[in-house]
Amino acid sequence: MKKKKLSLIATLCLVTTFATSVSITDTIVKAETTNNVEQETYNWNRAKTGAGGGFIPAVIFNQSEKDLIYTRTDMGGVYRWNPSNKTWKALTDWVSHDDWNLLGCESLATDPVETNRVYLAAGTYTNEWTNDNGAILRSTDKGDTWERVNLPFKIGGNMPGRSMGERLAIDPNDNRILYLGTHNGNGLWKSTDYGVTWSKVDSFTAVGDYIDSNFKDQIGVVWVTFDKSTGSKGNASQTIYVGVADTKQSIYKSTDGGATWSAVEGQPTLANQSSWVTSTTDSTPKAFLPHHGVLSSDGYLYVTYSNTCGPYDGAKGDVWKYNTKTGEWKNISPIKPTSSDNFSGYAGLAVDPENPKTIMVTNLNWWPDVQMCRSTDGGENWTSIWSWGSYPERKLNYTQDISKAPWLDWGEYKSPPEVTPKLGWMVGGIAIDPFNSDRMMYGTGATLYGTDDLTNWDKGKKIDISVKADGIEEEAVSAVISPPAGANLISGMGDVCGFRHDDLTKTPDKMMSTPNFSTTSMDYAELQPNFIVRSGNVSKDNKDRVKSCGFSYDGGKNWFQGKDAEGMDVDSGGTVAAAADATAVVWSPTSGKISYSKTNGSAWTACTGIPNGAKVASDRVNPKVFYGFSDGKFYRSNDGGATFKVTNATGLPKSGTGKFKAVPGKEGEIWLTSGSKQEGIYGMWHSKDYGETFTKIEAVQEADTIGYGKAAEGANYLSIYTNAKINNVRGIFRSNDEGKTWTRINDDKHQYGAADADISGDARIYGRVYIATNGLGVVYGDTTKDNTLKVVGDVNSDGIVDISDYIAMQKYVMGETIDINTQNSDINGDGRINTADLFALRKIINS
Repeated sequence: MKKKKLSLIATLCLVTTFATSVSITDTIVKAETTNNVEQETYNWNRAKTGAGGGFIPAVIFNQSEKDLIYTRTDMGGVYRWNPSNKTWKALTDWVSHDDWNLLGCESLATDPVETNRVYLAAGTYTNEWTNDNGAILRSTDKGDTWERVNLPFKIGGNMPGRSMGERLAIDPNDNRILYLGTHNGNGLWKSTDYGVTWSKVDSFTAVGDYIDSNFKDQIGVVWVTFDKSTGSKGNASQTIYVGVADTKQSIYKSTDGGATWSAVEGQPTLANQSSWVTSTTDSTPKAFLPHHGVLSSDGYLYVTYSNTCGPYDGAKGDVWKYNTKTGEWKNISPIKPTSSDNFSGYAGLAVDPENPKTIMVTNLNWWPDVQMCRSTDGGENWTSIWSWGSYPERKLNYTQDISKAPWLDWGEYKSPPEVTPKLGWMVGGIAIDPFNSDRMMYGTGATLYGTDDLTNWDKGKKIDISVKADGIEEEAVSAVISPPAGANLISGMGDVCGFRHDDLTKTPDKMMSTPNFSTTSMDYAELQPNFIVRSGNVSKDNKDRVKSCGFSYDGGKNWFQGKDAEGMDVDSGGTVAAAADATAVVWSPTSGKISYSKTNGSAWTACTGIPNGAKVASDRVNPKVFYGFSDGKFYRSNDGGATFKVTNATGLPKSGTGKFKAVPGKEGEIWLTSGSKQEGIYGMWHSKDYGETFTKIEAVQEADTIGYGKAAEGANYLSIYTNAKINNVRGIFRSNDEGKTWTRINDDKHQYGAADADISGDARIYGRVYIATNGLGVVYGDTTKDNTLKVVGDVNSDGIVDISDYIAMQKYVMGETIDINTQNSDINGDGRINTADLFALRKIINS
């Protein structure tokens, strides 16, 4: 991948990497120009889900400035709290296609001295999934703009252990000094110039011997904590503690400002803790790892331990505190590892800055729910957020409000002892506001929760937990469709399945369900758009009850599941295509046989003449015609998917996304995007003869997605949208003239990483585009240029405003599926179509 340049909001520095240090050169590079590519201004937003829809490893309060709060995500960038409207602002939408790896954030440090300064340890993977090393992103304006410093190793924002931390820390006395803990034997690194240059701390030799069993990643140095009392303003802190994922000695200390280091004496280790075992049923000794280390203002270092790096699991664990004045260690675990409980792997840790003996810990439990414990006397006594009654009943010491994201109940009913919604899972990060002891937030695998009455816990009252994620959109989106009737957008997503978006500015009431899976593909019948089919990945644990295909006859409001195709394994959703008239479906799972069904999936028949796993799509006019693409060969069926034959098309790439779609209203017409730099064939191709031949679009150097939307006023061809590289510029492009010319519609501030899963224009709104991102939710854009002739009140687009328009709008407002001109129907211009517009239309007609 391209590494020398990155288009940023501000200017960026070129960096040179050395074996043991990283330094910035004197060269400053301005944001890349558009290279004569036509540019159009767009307004960009995210389709609101209200909860985030992904893992939030940490929420981080600045210790000196009230309401300066950040969240980091594992693959969807970082956010800053906006106290004026109580929403989160995305800070990393500028990350480009080539630098997608920077959207993973493994650690964040907010400066307690100069609070405008903030730093990120950016990078998503440490394994073979990327060739790119990580970077330090540094900002002097709270993340509005960034400078980048390349590192000579990888950073793992989406790797195991990502909720441990923080790996990146700022000296609270001399804020020029930062430390960074790393993976895979790279040890501890230090900067003394606000993160501009970095050098390895050679005197710190511990690198951690714990290796994650799934990804074979050496988790490494996981947190750094300064003792502020051992320094003064402008003079570096002398005592520093470092936590390492090591099975022998895991906590180290320096008392001379980082010059020398030694293991902290008396610390708990596998050698001196006989209770450190794998699980209740497996007494094999297993070392516990220090997930977090927080130093209270009264001189105690608190440490949470688990016997895995998390965030998915942890059967046993401990909580210890270390008296930094006397050197005494004490086990203060709410649930000791000797308990029969197999859910006590501790991770999250918070100390109340206003009340240093008040601490909170969380475990990595999933069943029946995450457990949180709180102590107001330094861990001598604990109370829990829930406790057992007469099994299976539990006493809940909280109320939970998910009204801001009702779909967090997953559309399920759970039998006791489980409840829905859950308090959370994968809860490795929890924080208490340093200016308000009543305010606490914690991240889960799906959202950010919090409370504003935390001290009610200490009064024996229930605390109120609610969703605190407004503005965070972290979903990995696999598919976006915009049918010509019904909801303008239906999204398919990993983990949270997807949504019917009746209003892009409002949270959907429910996610798609029956079946509920990680959606991989969706299609609607072009001539019967209320019919939608989708496929998705189903895990081994759910395969007996959840199938990998779903069908809807009411535009995605309600669903039912079909059977699986023959030979399917788990996590094999693949691609799916609906006949133009909804009479058949072709499904190509990633394992098993590519098949077709004329009975809504109640039975499947294997297709012939096409390889299993090929990507499939349907002609948008002729219901008998389906298409397939695999390994550079294009296939067509003329009998509803029963038999396929390879076409005469040549010169198509074998690698890449392999995305192709037939054109609505144009029988036999197809656009295809695929390829890679490595293969040397990359770009966009067009066919007008059912895929028999393809013509390469020479202006398009690279392309990964293709989609269509409403034609521009006066145009006789649908608008085409793509994530592509044209004239040496990567971006989101639109063509209004059948691919003859292209206009870039995004800019360097709105790039959204590797948004190459899917794209679609809006079938009814000219200029609107929906982009499926990998970790940033559904991004949608609207042109600021008026390209359409708007007739206010002409709901049915017949050129006349009369009672027929009123009837059409009334049906739409009442929830009926009806095709209307949404631009003409938004009479009061508030971006919604509702009863207010209906009343306004009546006045127009009666005037």
